[in-house]
Amino acid sequence: MENFDNPNIENQSAINLNKQEEQFQSRIDMIELRASLEKVKSEIGKVIVGQEKMIEHLLAALLSNGHVLIEGVPGVAKTITAKLLAKTIDVGFSRIQFTPDLMPSDILGTSVFNVKNSEFEFKKGPIFSNFILIDEINRSPAKTQSALFEVMEERQITMDGTRYAMDEPFLVIATQNPIEHEGTYRLPEAQLDRFLFKINVGYPNLEQEIAIIKNQHESKKEYKTEGIDRVISAEQLKNYQHLVKEIIVEAQLMEYIAKIIINTRENQFLYLGASPRASLALLTASKAFAALRGRDFVTPEDIKEASYAVLRHRVIVSPEREMEGLSADEIIRQILEGIEIPR
Repeated sequence: MENFDNPNIENQSAINLNKQEEQFQSRIDMIELRASLEKVKSEIGKVIVGQEKMIEHLLAALLSNGHVLIEGVPGVAKTITAKLLAKTIDVGFSRIQFTPDLMPSDILGTSVFNVKNSEFEFKKGPIFSNFILIDEINRSPAKTQSALFEVMEERQITMDGTRYAMDEPFLVIATQNPIEHEGTYRLPEAQLDRFLFKINVGYPNLEQEIAIIKNQHESKKEYKTEGIDRVISAEQLKNYQHLVKEIIVEAQLMEYIAKIIINTRENQFLYLGASPRASLALLTASKAFAALRGRDFVTPEDIKEASYAVLRHRVIVSPEREMEGLSADEIIRQILEGIEIPR
């Protein structure tokens, strides 16, 4: 029996091939976004050696329009990295040093009596900026911590019955020391839940330590932030944030996120599981990690990479397991390994 070429079969094969090519082609132009973020990394890299994971998570939070809590011992470049990131973007920057005697009005502002018109006028506090660096956030008591609840969640404050909206972009980056406990206060769970990420910063390795010493020896700058250029405008950043929202997430990946969150609530090693806000945070952060990789679609790897920073401060390890030395990160790893990855 002879075989003959069928032009219909060839045409159908060509159509299927074109469909496959369209499927893997980027439907959203991520070139400019990725190039801009590489410039930001390059500027920060003029000063910071190593800490690539912290920088990448800060950029993901930037794209997600989410707040960040950075935890690490003194001297691991928490504060300087946040300051450098703010300097690479053409936005307002404000630093607040938290202390035990800090009052809510020192952050939000206060009403001042104007003698000229015999009226009270609201004088805005340092929270009215785009990038807010809060140094040692756990140094202030609950009364001061509560001043951040509304502004972090709703990007506004209410003072004397009047609503004052924050200018976009608005990002809070807070630092804290996990070792020192004297003169510190535990952050309320409601406040921790308002941070998109909690980033744990460790010590550099030997090669990085040598590079840090060498950079300091060769540097002629009086201040570390000298020579850092602004590479992104506020308008560009807002456009990038809107672009990230358009990144595609398949239905099975949304189900994967839900399974991770539900598992934290049912896990026997956890006293407190993650809230629905964590689901939304994981979705948003996964899109940001996809954008950092230059993709317009989320993969399971993006979700797994975001899970630790999104969940570690939203779950509480049971006292028995904590005494055994089991950490939140270890439990999150076990949860991720126990859930089938969608294909």
